[in-house]
Amino acid sequence: MASTGPEATAQRDQSGLIGGWVRADPVRAVGIAMLLLSLAWRAQLASRGHLAVDDWVLIARAAESDLTPGFLLTLYNNHFMPAALLVTWLVTHVVGLAYWPYVLLLTAGQAVLAVAFFRLLRTLVRPGWALLVPLAVFLFSPLTLEATSWWAVGVNMLPMQLAMVLAVGAQFRYVRTGRRRHLLTLALAVVFGLLFFEKSLLVVPLVFLLTACFFVGGPPVRAVWDTVRRYWPSWAVLTAVSLGFAALYLSRSESSLRRPDSLGEVLSFLWQLLGSTVVPGLLGGPWQWLPAGDGAPVTAPPELARWLAWAVFLTLVVATVRLRRAAGRAWVLLGAYLALVTALLAATRLGSIYSDVAGAVPRYVSDVVVVAALCIGVALLGLAPSDGPAAAPVDGAEPEPADRKPGDPGADDRPPPALLARHRETVSTGLVLTLLASGLGTAWTTARYGDEWAVKSGRTYLETARAELAAAPPGTVFFDQPVPGDVVPVLSAPYNRQSKFFHAMEDGPTFVTEAEAPSVFDSSGRIVPVRVDGPAARPGPEEGCGYKIIGGRTVRIPLSAPRDDWFWVVRIGYLSSADTTAVFRLGTGVREFPVKQGLHQYFFEFTGGGDTVELTVESHGVTVCTNEVAVGTPTPHQ
Repeated sequence: MASTGPEATAQRDQSGLIGGWVRADPVRAVGIAMLLLSLAWRAQLASRGHLAVDDWVLIARAAESDLTPGFLLTLYNNHFMPAALLVTWLVTHVVGLAYWPYVLLLTAGQAVLAVAFFRLLRTLVRPGWALLVPLAVFLFSPLTLEATSWWAVGVNMLPMQLAMVLAVGAQFRYVRTGRRRHLLTLALAVVFGLLFFEKSLLVVPLVFLLTACFFVGGPPVRAVWDTVRRYWPSWAVLTAVSLGFAALYLSRSESSLRRPDSLGEVLSFLWQLLGSTVVPGLLGGPWQWLPAGDGAPVTAPPELARWLAWAVFLTLVVATVRLRRAAGRAWVLLGAYLALVTALLAATRLGSIYSDVAGAVPRYVSDVVVVAALCIGVALLGLAPSDGPAAAPVDGAEPEPADRKPGDPGADDRPPPALLARHRETVSTGLVLTLLASGLGTAWTTARYGDEWAVKSGRTYLETARAELAAAPPGTVFFDQPVPGDVVPVLSAPYNRQSKFFHAMEDGPTFVTEAEAPSVFDSSGRIVPVRVDGPAARPGPEEGCGYKIIGGRTVRIPLSAPRDDWFWVVRIGYLSSADTTAVFRLGTGVREFPVKQGLHQYFFEFTGGGDTVELTVESHGVTVCTNEVAVGTPTPHQ
């Protein structure tokens, strides 16, 4: 028998409330479900990986620095990112070398961005089920996987993408209402993005291009002129923000501009960027990835899939342009913004060691996904009609019409082509199959990205070192060494040193410049004794002693090979009759070190060069014997 009590009634009421909410706006309900799915999916993928490459450097810099304006305003790889440095500093000083806080922050950032984008999309384009297509492009595009899994990328790109969405929304509201308060929101959105990433300056031309393409009618030249004339307060605000930022940035930065080595390099870059990354990435590609060490993989789509993606994309462009007048302007906007991004990349990446893969790096174009998703939405559905009265005139400019007329950017005045009308079922079936194939391709691409992202040499190295430190005897000290190049590359020096790498670790290793029995971490993170690799002393003349050093006298010890004047580590093994102090000389370098009674050894860092060592024991009546002197580089003793 079915229950009819108060509990069952409450359950029905609750079900009815949720069901009513879904029925009131099913597109919104499905969109929110897609949003939640994307967040869970991206968080799970990010959690498979770990900190990587630039993450270690950012954390090391934060760990060794005080929270001062000087630290926040220091450029990182010529990037201006004070807000990103602030967030990293706070996380580092609270949790140290942990990855989970960054996964949470990236997921939270993506959640805020996704909600803001969904709201903008629902405001900007006409309602309809097709709205879920651009939303899916934005939420699931493989081009943005780096931004939600790799902290060094996400802390730049997620705020920039959010700034793009907020700025476009503010300009849209200003155009529709003419209220000046939206200009403040517009300025704050751009400033917010610039505090995380200087590339956010591209938001300024984006807002202008979007206004000219979507909110102003007429031929191109007239549309540009009317955009400048009608909405000049927006451009005045954005110009002031841009000039202020440019003055600050240029006063602290070095030029990143480069010159391509050849025309072939430029053409290869363009083909990579457009053919292998952008277009396949918008349709679920690249389907195959090329590993790039601990960093995120780069695109490597199969040739057939690449051409199929281009065929689908061009079909979408042609079909939407035939159906909607606004579609043409949407694709022009996407092309114009993509041209800006391409020009910026070409000017800063070609002619460098990164030029061979510059066009295959998805993070360089992850901001394009925001623009592409908006343009796809406008192309499929058209611009939303104006609600309420027309926008207020701006200093003599004619007001925007409340209802669009044929020829206006958002007008939907083109009847469906006869071919499409006659084969509507076939077209619909093809569209469904295309969307299904794109969805499956996206799932496959994302899964393969996750497999590559899960392979982290840095995580293995860190976990091994932690386990070794926990088992090491008290008083274990270390000489500093570079970490493996696949964890932090040598280009990041001096932040590729172990002393920098482990600085943020709680109860981390102690690094010294001299010790009797120092250790080092080998390439796998294991703790091993130090061995000095370099020229050693020639055998001494005293049998059973080698070189006898009597207190107050200096003994010359020739090396098996000369050493250049450089930074070295010296090892001396000796037998002493009492505690004393000795002086080591090599060339112009001099170093004093302690000597203990009995058989011992001592390691110390030293700067100097030559082919003969001089040793002096300071205390009279003390005799030191040695036949073991080596000058070289510290290496793990295997």
